[in-house]
Amino acid sequence: MSFRIRKAVFPVAGLGTRFLPATKTVPKEMLPVVDKPLIQYAVDEAIEAGCDTLVFVTNRYKHSVADYFDKAYELEQKLEKSGKSELLALIRDVLPRNVRAVFVTQAEALGLGHAVLCAKPVIGNEPFAVLLPDDLIWNRGPGALKQMADLADRENASVIAVQDVPREQTASYGIVATEDFSGRHGKISAIVEKPRPEVAPSTLAVVGRYVLSGRIFDLLEKTRPGAGGEIQLTDAIAALLAEDRALAYRFEGRRFDCGSRIGLIEATIQYALDHDDLADAARAYMRAALER
Repeated sequence: MSFRIRKAVFPVAGLGTRFLPATKTVPKEMLPVVDKPLIQYAVDEAIEAGCDTLVFVTNRYKHSVADYFDKAYELEQKLEKSGKSELLALIRDVLPRNVRAVFVTQAEALGLGHAVLCAKPVIGNEPFAVLLPDDLIWNRGPGALKQMADLADRENASVIAVQDVPREQTASYGIVATEDFSGRHGKISAIVEKPRPEVAPSTLAVVGRYVLSGRIFDLLEKTRPGAGGEIQLTDAIAALLAEDRALAYRFEGRRFDCGSRIGLIEATIQYALDHDDLADAARAYMRAALER
């Protein structure tokens, strides 16, 4: 079976309470980093990795994510009449013509595993990607998912993104144990959701990028609620390990936890410094601000 992915799942049903009151009306996935919302960075990463079907798992209150990827006829007409072709291209090109967006509703907030399971009717039995837009991964080379997709196809295995974290932070992450780690990847021998530091099998933490076998859906259907009373994707991956090989991958790039306020600030600074039009002005302002 080929592990080349064509479909990607974006769980975007969360309430974003850390960013209240902003997220009272604006989903956290629509919060901007410089000139794009978080969801656009994740979508661009999936498209770069070869995905042409994007499945957004949302709740019944979040309409702005769907609106963002829909056509804005009135705005497009105004920009076209005004001759603002560059701005017109920006809003028309949020999705290439060959890429389709599918929206699936998660009726109840029953965890990440349940959100992924909601995408089963669209994904079928194919290998697919899961991207959490909160985890923004910056890299000047290929995106993290492109790196993972190439590895999955080459090794014919599921691939999970990991990064090293301080041991005292293991209770905030899924943690993997690995064997035969070589270069940037190794076989996962165990995965545990949010273990206490003293019992964590390692300090390799799972971050929000996955390439998974379609078999995960059957396992999710059998997964009982775990940590926090939710259906954990980690628990289904643990069951998958008994049947198939899965690899942990230390991606090239820097991850920003944009589910936290400081993470969003850090990402905004990084992307401003990497922006052709803004880098010099942003650097000059930060120097001046630090001297005040």
